[in-house]
Amino acid sequence: MKTSLGALLALGLAGLQFIAVLIVVFSSYVSSERALLDHARDLLRDVGNNTIEHSKSFLMPAHGAAVLAARLAQNDVVASDDPALLEQLLFQQLQIATQFSGLYYGARDGSFVYVMRAKGPAPFRTKIITFRDGQRHTELIWRDDSYNVVLRESDPSDLYDPRTRPWYIRASAERATIWTDPYIFFSSQQPGITLAAPVLDAWGGVRGVMGVDIEISNISEFLSHLKIGETGKALIIHDNGDVIAHPTPSLIKTENDDGTLRFVKIGEFGDPIARAAFGPLFASGKVAAITKPVMGSLTYDKRTYVAVVMPKINDQLPWTIAVYAPEDDFTNVIRQNRTTNIWIAAAVAAITALIGLGLADYIHRPVRDFAARSAQLSQGALDPAEPAPKTYKELEKANSALLQQISDRRKTEWEYGQTVDKSVRGMTQIEPVTCRFLRVNARFCAITGYSAQELSTMRFLDLLPPAERAALAPDGHTRQEEFPEIEDLPCIRKDGVTIRVRLNMIVVRGQDGVPEHGVITMDDVTQARAQQMQIDRLNRDLSHLARGNTMGQMASGLAHELNQPLTAIAQNADTARMILDATPVDTAELQQILDEIESQSLRAGDIIRALRSFIRKDDAGRSALDLGPLAEQTCRLIQAEASEARVTVRQTIGRLPPVHANRVHVAQVLVNLMRNAIEAIAAAPGAERRITLSARRMGPTVEVSVSDTGPGVPANLDLFAQFETTKHDGMGLGLSICRSIVEANGGRLWHEALPGGGARFSFTLPVAEPAGSGPEGAEAIPPRPAPSTEDVA
Repeated sequence: MKTSLGALLALGLAGLQFIAVLIVVFSSYVSSERALLDHARDLLRDVGNNTIEHSKSFLMPAHGAAVLAARLAQNDVVASDDPALLEQLLFQQLQIATQFSGLYYGARDGSFVYVMRAKGPAPFRTKIITFRDGQRHTELIWRDDSYNVVLRESDPSDLYDPRTRPWYIRASAERATIWTDPYIFFSSQQPGITLAAPVLDAWGGVRGVMGVDIEISNISEFLSHLKIGETGKALIIHDNGDVIAHPTPSLIKTENDDGTLRFVKIGEFGDPIARAAFGPLFASGKVAAITKPVMGSLTYDKRTYVAVVMPKINDQLPWTIAVYAPEDDFTNVIRQNRTTNIWIAAAVAAITALIGLGLADYIHRPVRDFAARSAQLSQGALDPAEPAPKTYKELEKANSALLQQISDRRKTEWEYGQTVDKSVRGMTQIEPVTCRFLRVNARFCAITGYSAQELSTMRFLDLLPPAERAALAPDGHTRQEEFPEIEDLPCIRKDGVTIRVRLNMIVVRGQDGVPEHGVITMDDVTQARAQQMQIDRLNRDLSHLARGNTMGQMASGLAHELNQPLTAIAQNADTARMILDATPVDTAELQQILDEIESQSLRAGDIIRALRSFIRKDDAGRSALDLGPLAEQTCRLIQAEASEARVTVRQTIGRLPPVHANRVHVAQVLVNLMRNAIEAIAAAPGAERRITLSARRMGPTVEVSVSDTGPGVPANLDLFAQFETTKHDGMGLGLSICRSIVEANGGRLWHEALPGGGARFSFTLPVAEPAGSGPEGAEAIPPRPAPSTEDVA
């Protein structure tokens, strides 16, 4: 049976200590300690009462001063509407009461007189706000102790209005003297409280409010001089949990997010003993029910403390006095009685120490051997298969767990190393701040061209161009939390060639949250990026080729269409010559003929310009585009084919907002859709042979539709799939290209079967102007007054 280490230690050491404690401690200590603790609680209660009386005596003069000043103003002893006399009264009161920080009077018309202590350029400063001839005037006056003016200036930017302040509002509403909650003064940044008293007129209305600002930092100074045992402390807590006085004044203030100061709540107070003793009492709201001193005790950091909580001073000053002190501050008097017992304990300890040393060596020997073996195992200096020394069963279990952890750690390290070394992506470990390389795999070396030994003396930032290096690390070091994931980053190889890489970095942190290292994965995307650029160029060339193929098919019809206006020009010119030869000359008829010549010439020019615009290779740019003129040009381009197929073409595009698209792309889509409609109608007999081009506003988009009266589309045909076609000589790419063009311009293309036969192809384009600038819904803008283009074969 193996001996338990815990049993030996418990029976040996604890048993000897228990005997020594029984000999030393259990005498008259218990009864003496109880008597002294009762005395300590009485002392704490007296401290609380003393603090209450001191606070009252400190604040009550302010009450009398405010009420006196208010009554003097109310009874016209001092004219409250005379700022000079009122300033003199407040100045005298401020000199008399040293605890006052400032006195002021705010009138119901917004005027204000404020006398306060100042740090410079004189010991007193006055702010006077008056209204003369409807104009606001703010004057600042600095005075010395003899009421002499040191400096006087105006402040036109001051917008202070006393009627909006809490002290004015409360005193006016209650028509009684009020105390505000303690707060941190903005100017002096010291804790204080405001007392305000209303000044009433003969009819009971409020003429103004007299106020007094009192710094209560002296109360904290008073508490710091109290002697409460050796280390005891007293503090004052407002009923909302704010600590407003403490022997260490710096603990009661804290800064808000906006830079202003406020009192620290007892639940977050910097005195941990006070927080533990009184925080739960205020958090539960039980402090409001205290009507007499409440005694208690607590244990903090292995020390026991006695504490007392006093009832609040009164309703106007709902302050709670809390006092605490360590018990051992009051039990020192019985330490002399324990001196003899300590000598006895020392003698017993000397005897037990000799026995304990031998016992400890006996108990510790297996532990020492086990610790030495564990150190050798962790350093790899000892084979885990070596037999373990004889020890306790607890240590044997710990040894087994240690061996298992060592094995698991080595396995994990091996697997991690294999993952990094054999990864098809470039991987590296770096320091999180300096970016110095700690470990790289073979793929990372192949991408950068450097060997692992060369990279060990470099930083990751050394692989980047100067511009990218400055953007990622302006000061030469990266921020651990802000290292970005980058899809396309230039990287300089060892041979000086710049490649494009995609990389990502994660920061590995320890259990304490401190970054240990960063892991970067890198892929060379130079070839993929070049291939993508080539694909983009091929797509643009394919789109241009499709437009060129379309124009080749339209060439014969275009020649016929151009001959018509040119023939009309020639005939009209001959007629004009004949009329000019005759006498008398009819100028009205001549004018009409010449107008016709001009119209036909312009028509020929429009057709040629539309053809050049359509066949010109675009630069993939999008801009604001008016669909009306583009639709008219498109109808002219396909008119020859429509006339040959005896198809009527109508366009009913009214006044619409501009769309954001590529003009050449939209023209190509319209021509392809209208040519498909002409070919569909020409291939099927029918009495009605019509194509309608229309458009309407649909919320933030414009919907363009091409409708025909042809035979429609077979139900089993996927129109928008590549190489799907109904034409015997078609390639099946037209509608697929059209859909890609529309989607590239921010819209969508779809097909609808019409109820009476035929088909409608529609697509949308985004409006160039902000959505919501006009009414929502279809055809939100009325049609423009322009005739429709209609040509009948």
